[in-house]
Amino acid sequence: MKSTLVSGACVLLICIALPAVVLAQTGQQQTVNEVTSALRQRQFDRALSVLASALQTSPDNPQLRVLQGIVYAGKEDEQSALVSYQRALKAAPNYLPALEGAAQLEYGTGNTDAIPLLNRILSMRPDDATAHAMLAALAAKSGDCTTAVKHFAVSGELIDEQPEALRAYGVCLLKLKEVNKSESVFERLVAAAPDDVTAQRDLAAVQLQAGHAPEALRTIKPLLVGDPGADTLHLAADIFEASQDTPNAVKYLRAAIMKDPKQVPLYVDFAEIAMNHQSFQAGVAMLDAGLRLQPDSAQLYLARGVLNVQLAHYDMAEADFQKADQLDPGQGLSATAQGMLAEEKNQDNPAKALGTVRAKLVKKPKDAFLWYLQASLISQMSPDPGSAQFEEGIRAAKRAISLQPSMTAAHNVLAKYDLDSGAFAQAASECRVVLKNSPDDQTALYHLVMALRKAGQREEIPAVLKRLARARQDAARQEGERNRYKLVVNSSNAAN
Repeated sequence: MKSTLVSGACVLLICIALPAVVLAQTGQQQTVNEVTSALRQRQFDRALSVLASALQTSPDNPQLRVLQGIVYAGKEDEQSALVSYQRALKAAPNYLPALEGAAQLEYGTGNTDAIPLLNRILSMRPDDATAHAMLAALAAKSGDCTTAVKHFAVSGELIDEQPEALRAYGVCLLKLKEVNKSESVFERLVAAAPDDVTAQRDLAAVQLQAGHAPEALRTIKPLLVGDPGADTLHLAADIFEASQDTPNAVKYLRAAIMKDPKQVPLYVDFAEIAMNHQSFQAGVAMLDAGLRLQPDSAQLYLARGVLNVQLAHYDMAEADFQKADQLDPGQGLSATAQGMLAEEKNQDNPAKALGTVRAKLVKKPKDAFLWYLQASLISQMSPDPGSAQFEEGIRAAKRAISLQPSMTAAHNVLAKYDLDSGAFAQAASECRVVLKNSPDDQTALYHLVMALRKAGQREEIPAVLKRLARARQDAARQEGERNRYKLVVNSSNAAN
């Protein structure tokens, strides 16, 4: 991240002024005067010539080396400038002008070598706002938001003229769930850059996240003039719905779908509005349109299944949930489990991933999650019931459960094996174990529906489908919040 937190001219003047006083005391005022004059006239080669003569007699003079670094920086020879500052620091490790010059150059290239230099500056000048702001920006870039926020908070008004820094501050606060503080920072960003449409949209998203719908509405309305993008229209729909203005929410959501008809979350949000206002058939019609464009979207089938439950179309709902499970068997897993499983898949190559897991199990035979992964990966390969590989998968799932009885994912995968082998009562039993501790587990609810249907016990199915619909609806709301969060975070990444 290249920054203008400290301008070259500012560093130049600071670094000239301080050595001039010291050099005057050593009888080298003439050298300083000549170099300063040459710098002001941008006669860098003349300045270097004057310094070369002086450095022949005082090669380790830190003040002269700093002046040399300033001249090289003026010539945009940053590498030579850095060498000069480093020579100065070798002679005088705590010489402030050299620390400032070197830190500025390292920071300008995003080099983490700036961090120890900036910390040394703060050890001598704890209230140095520029050093705090630079450390904050570097920490934010590396993902260390806790450190970034600590330094941003004491950088004062310095960052109010630095949109990149303000955006990074606001995003870090959002990541740390300091939503109200994030809102205040984005307000500062909009004040600092009133023509930045992305900043205004991000502010509206954070205001909505903070539960301040009226403020979000005031922020978003000016952005709806002209030709707003799908993301802005989508956000506007969320804000209008939160403001209990459903007609406008539907209007802008339809406009977003027209703008970007293949964006799945738009249809899911429409289904959510339809659900909230009992317009179930309208929601199904919109999801049908989405599925014509995105026929392999598990999310759309899940959303339609939820609406079909409300319409008492239980067979259709079952079919939708079954299709969603076929398209994305990981829908009901926790985020952590999904992430680890995706990592083990090795780019959708279960056989290769299975080899990796088996090798790990040799070293960690009591790792419950590895046993679960083995069972899950084998299941994805669709082995024939009764085959050696199928039985291996069952043993792996049972081993995971024996090592960690509370692992819901292992019970779920064992239920899948039971379903495939026709052991429907055992499958239902595994599902009920999961649902006892996790009543909203979507995978367990779906597998229980399948087990009950295949066992001919259909009387309980509608009630279970309603539970599954509620769980899916709650998950959709959480996904909406995550999408708004990602909208702001991705805007920050694009700005950087």
